[in-house]
Parts: sequence; C-alpha cells; structure tokens
Amino acid sequence: MTIIQSIIMGIVEGLTEFLPISSTAHLIIAGNLLHIPSSEFLKSFEISIQLGAILAVVVLYWKKIFSSWNLIFKIATAFIPTAIIGLILYKIVKRYLLDNLIVIALALLIGGIILIIFEKYYSKKNAVNNTIESNSKEELSEISYKQAAYIGVFQSLAVVPGVSRAAATIVGGLSLGISRKNIVEFSFLLAIPTMLAATVLDLYKTPPVLQGNELVVWIIGFIVAFITAIIGIKFLIKYVQKNNFSGFGWYRVILGIAVSGAVFLMK
Repeated sequence: MTIIQSIIMGIVEGLTEFLPISSTAHLIIAGNLLHIPSSEFLKSFEISIQLGAILAVVVLYWKKIFSSWNLIFKIATAFIPTAIIGLILYKIVKRYLLDNLIVIALALLIGGIILIIFEKYYSKKNAVNNTIESNSKEELSEISYKQAAYIGVFQSLAVVPGVSRAAATIVGGLSLGISRKNIVEFSFLLAIPTMLAATVLDLYKTPPVLQGNELVVWIIGFIVAFITAIIGIKFLIKYVQKNNFSGFGWYRVILGIAVSGAVFLMK
C-alpha cells in the first residue's frame, strides 16, 4: 500500500465511520477501486485505523464521557452483547465475509431500504414528538440500562460487513423512543469500546508483521482518519437537527446496486 492510498483510505474511514452507511463497506470498496492487493496487512489496516476515529470521539466528548459514571456503565452495558457476538463470529466474519462484495452489496441495499421504510413510518408516527424532541433537553444519562442493552443487541448486527454499526444503533435507539441527537451521540460513545475491542482482538488474533514502509502507511492512515472523523462527527450532529436518515438510505441503495452491478460485470 502506498502513502497516497493510505491517505485516501484514512479519509474514507474518518468520513464514513459515524454515518449510517458502513465504513467497512466503503473501505473494502475503496481498496478494490485503488487496486490494493488483498493481504493480512490490509485487513488489519482497515480495522486498526478505526483507532483514529475513536480518538476523535474521545477528544470531542471526553468531558461528557467522564462527567458521569452512570453513563459509562450504560455504555458498558450496551457493549456487552456486541462483545459476546463479535467473539463468537470473529473467525467466520474475517475469513468469509470481510472481502465478500456480494455480502456487502446486499447489506448496503437491504440496510438502505430498511432506513427508508423506517424513516417513513417513524416520521409519521412521531410527527408531534419530533417537534417536542427538537426542544428537548433530555440528557444521555437518561437512557435506561434496558435501552442500552437493546442498543447493544442492535449494534451486534454490524458484525456483517455493510450493515453499518451507526445505522444499527441509531435505528435501534429511535425504535426505543430515544431522541435523534441522543442516540447519535450515544452511538459515538459506544463506538469507543466497540472499535477498540475489535482492533485489539484483531491484532491479538493476527499480529501484524510490518514490512518496508507499512508502519509509516498505518500511522498516516491513523492521523488522516482522526482528522476526518472529527469533520464527520460534527457534520452528523448538525445534520440530525434538521434532517432524517432517508437520504443515507437512498445513498446505500444506489451504492448497493452499483456494487452489485460491478460484481456482475467482473464475472
């Protein structure tokens, strides 16, 4: 992998990690478009540069994170289901699903349709509540432990590449009656233990053997992911104040169809 490829991959990771469009899918698609050879380093790179995105969340939300032990315990509660399911399915996902463009295309397409349908009925059902929500000063700490546990179950769906951790947690949170702003921010915070654990597990299971300039490539990808993740986080916070997620749903559908078409043409 070249430095230019690392920069592009870092940009893709940072900008897509917290949007409901699947950063994993975008990294794999970008890797294919850039003609980066499949390797254990590439797989580890795609997972480990998420540490840059984690650092972005810590920098932006450290005051909120450490202001309440109650919130920390609820994040831990939400993390447990994902950790259990992730450990069980780790080998299957990495060996059979991580590079599978057909699985990714289907996940993007189905996930996009679900987002569109969900927003259509959610918006109608909560037309009055959305007005109240926009003026609500509800805090993250008001999310219950039961809701946190359910959010963790929803997040575990993202072990399938293309599903999107952000989309799963956001749709799950909205269906539980949590406000848009709160579930988006909770999704950010839940990403810290989730992505950190995924990276540590991957490095433990497959210790990287760095050759040539691979360490430099990784560091550059990490830094770029950190900077662009800050941009992505700030964008999403502003976006949800006036918009729903239907636009992301349509984007997923279009991308899913495009990837499906590309796979068909390559055969």
